[in-house]
Order: sequence, then C-alpha cells, then structure tokens
Amino acid sequence: MIETIKANEHHKSEMDWLSTYYHFSFADYFDPKKMNYGPLRVFNDDTIQPSSGFDFHPHRDMEIITYVIDGKLEHHDNHGNQGVIGPGEIQVMTAGSGILHSEHNNSKEKPLHLLQMWVIPDKKGLEPSWQQKEYSKEQRFNKLLQVVTPLDSSTNGALTIHQNASFYVSSLTPGAEVMHEIQPGRKVYVFVIDGQVQINGIPMQTRDVAKAEDERKLSIRSKNQAELILIDLPEKYAVKN
Repeated sequence: MIETIKANEHHKSEMDWLSTYYHFSFADYFDPKKMNYGPLRVFNDDTIQPSSGFDFHPHRDMEIITYVIDGKLEHHDNHGNQGVIGPGEIQVMTAGSGILHSEHNNSKEKPLHLLQMWVIPDKKGLEPSWQQKEYSKEQRFNKLLQVVTPLDSSTNGALTIHQNASFYVSSLTPGAEVMHEIQPGRKVYVFVIDGQVQINGIPMQTRDVAKAEDERKLSIRSKNQAELILIDLPEKYAVKN
C-alpha cells in the first residue's frame, strides 16, 4: 500500500525570517493523526532568510538529521562542535542526555533551504555527539545513496544514528529509474525534494510524500530532473531507558 500526501497538504508556518512545511505535529501545530511515522517524529522543510536562524536552544533524546538543499548552515553547540554545512551535506546530532545548539544561515544575501528530520532513538540518555559529511551530486547520481545508517551496520562510511533506520538521497536525470527493496517489518517514507517522479506508477511532484507499507519494492522513475530523499524505517520500535 502506498499513501500519498500532496505538497499543499503539509502544514505551513510563515514568519518573517522562516518559512516551514511541517509534515508532523510540531511547535504550535498539532494534529493527532500526524504525530509520527514509526520512529520518524519530525520532518520539517525549512527556508531560512539571510542572516537569520535559531539561537541556542536545547534538545534531548532525539537523533536530529539535517540535509542542506541550497545555501549554507552554520552550527554551534555547547560541546564545542561547530561547522558550516553546504548543499548535499548531511549533519547528524545525537541530542541524548541533553545538548544546546544554534543553527544560522551564514549568508547575508541568499536564503537557506534545508530538511530537518528527527528520529526517536532506541535508548534514552545517550552521550551527545555531532557528525557531518559532504556528498557530491555525482555520488547520488541516478542511484539511491545511503547517507545515514544504523550504528551497528555502518559499512559504507555513512553517518550513524541510534535507531534501525536508514536515509538515502538521489539525483535523477529524466527517465532514470532506481529501485528500493523493502524488507519484511519495514516501511518507507519518500519526499520529492524537486522535480517529478513516478513511484510504482503513482505520479509525484515537488514536496509530495509517499508512505509505503506492505510493499516488497519501490520503483522510482523520474519524469524530469529530480531530487529526493528516502527513509527506510522499522514498523515497530522500542526505546530503552
């Protein structure tokens, strides 16, 4: 079964410095039918205006994955980590027992477009940590490139999280096709960052979502130049104290 969520069905929050599409309940937006998808708790599609951002604020017991689409994000935290993340780069932050961090658009002229996704970890009170890695467009060209993997199965240099979930990104040329096999007990969340694709024959376009359950495989075929992110998740999960 594949459920589609169209771009105009996401909740939009608009401020003078921040425009966000919330896929799930977040901040002052609450919908009991949109709380999470397995351990995927937050999926925010953010556009941050120049010289703006989030000042220091706390997080705990969450794996926070940030993927920059356009622009550059500057990160600082109270554990001494800092970095600037550009297009195609991935950042993973384990909030664990508690972390303070800030996120800013470090450009004075150009908006910053990014995705921020929160995954519920498999254990509470983990030691906070921060990772960052750059991936070129060529690395995800006409393939599903795994950029985040569970901690106990990292074999390809991907960043790791404390949950049995994997993240893939892809850049597709017109007519290209990629396949993703879904193992028993798994489900998939696909977000079309840009362009038009067909997922198992279902037409999708920019900012559309496909939620796949009880499917053995996904065929993703591009109609034009397209970018997407695919998240492979467990149907059931538990959190240890």
